[in-house]
Amino acid sequence: MPQDHTREHFLRSLFAAAVAAADPALAVPPHLPELAAGRTIVVGAGKAAASMARAVEQHYDADVSGLVITRYDHALPGQTGGIEVLEASHPVPDAAGRDAARRILDMVMGLGPDDLVLCLISGGGSALLSLPLPGIDLEDKRQLNAALLKSGATISEMNCVRKHLSAIKGGRLAVAAYPARVLTLAISDVPGDDPAVIASGPTVADPTTVADARAVLDKYGIDPGDRIAAILRDECSETPKPGDGRLRACETILVATPQMALEAAAAVAREAGVRPVILGDSIEGEAREVAIAFAGIARQAVVHGQPAGAPCVLLSGGETTVSVRGSGRGGRNAEFQLALALALGGLGGVSAIACDTDGIDGSEDNAGCVISPDTLDRARALGLDAAGALADNDAYGFFEALDDLVMTGPTLTNVNDFRAILAT
Repeated sequence: MPQDHTREHFLRSLFAAAVAAADPALAVPPHLPELAAGRTIVVGAGKAAASMARAVEQHYDADVSGLVITRYDHALPGQTGGIEVLEASHPVPDAAGRDAARRILDMVMGLGPDDLVLCLISGGGSALLSLPLPGIDLEDKRQLNAALLKSGATISEMNCVRKHLSAIKGGRLAVAAYPARVLTLAISDVPGDDPAVIASGPTVADPTTVADARAVLDKYGIDPGDRIAAILRDECSETPKPGDGRLRACETILVATPQMALEAAAAVAREAGVRPVILGDSIEGEAREVAIAFAGIARQAVVHGQPAGAPCVLLSGGETTVSVRGSGRGGRNAEFQLALALALGGLGGVSAIACDTDGIDGSEDNAGCVISPDTLDRARALGLDAAGALADNDAYGFFEALDDLVMTGPTLTNVNDFRAILAT
């Protein structure tokens, strides 16, 4: 693949394969159960909620009903089945999400042992399924959520806090549905694929504690305000724990994971005669620091043929973080790419793509972006300061000027970040 446009096409094909592997139309139906002897109620939340709901409706001959919440602009055109789809704000929650979460909680109450709650969960569900505990309001949670997003906290840390402030997350939805059977079908977007972390585990026992939540806020120097602080000091705010008898009829199945997406991309690479090397499906850390480490691995491949000789592609998934210090625009994938380009310094033969599989890099309108050996040269020709853009967290503006953003629109699934570094 000697030409840049050919390398970019190849990298984009890997990303497309990763997204396709997590398509709910394929991932959901094999795991759907028989309808319950009593009632079957479908609920859920996440960026893939609308497409998961459609897969459910198309699978069953009988009508099914329920309610799922997805992000604004993520509902499917003409989706008029029995499962209502509502849209709400992500990543900072809003009143639409709060009101829909209340309806979901009310919907599962009063069920019996012959009833089934089918819960469809995917990434983004934690912000969308936002129902504050009594004593705090939505604005309290909005402010805290925004602070956590800027702090550099990991998704596990953020969800630990969220669960202990929620009337529906951290297993509380399943407790409300007791004694009905609860089957959760989840598309994982979290490192390690822990069901208790995906969308803050509304149907899963929570092993974390209010003390853990306080420790997260202390670690990042976040003042939650008096009302939230009071909730986190109250042991009555504790979530249902493993072994809770009210959760014994609950089961979770992971229908799509980051590893599945990486393996799909690896298969495409092999078919093209490029050796894939999967570095991991649960990479975490500051985006710019992870980029420096990955640049070192790419350089080793080019110079020494390790861990594989060219042509090879280094694949990874997971979720990096960005500690926002500047005033620019840019999600974690764009920030990773800008730091990677700087660390590579125009190393010949190395190109890369980094994108969020949901099609939205953070809160921007791009999935991510691509880089090539001439990225920095082209930037200098346009008068762009790569290091300055990184310092200002303005990777979006940098790659927009180069026309190197990857624009897919919402993919209606989410198995977190996808990165591919090609050495030729």
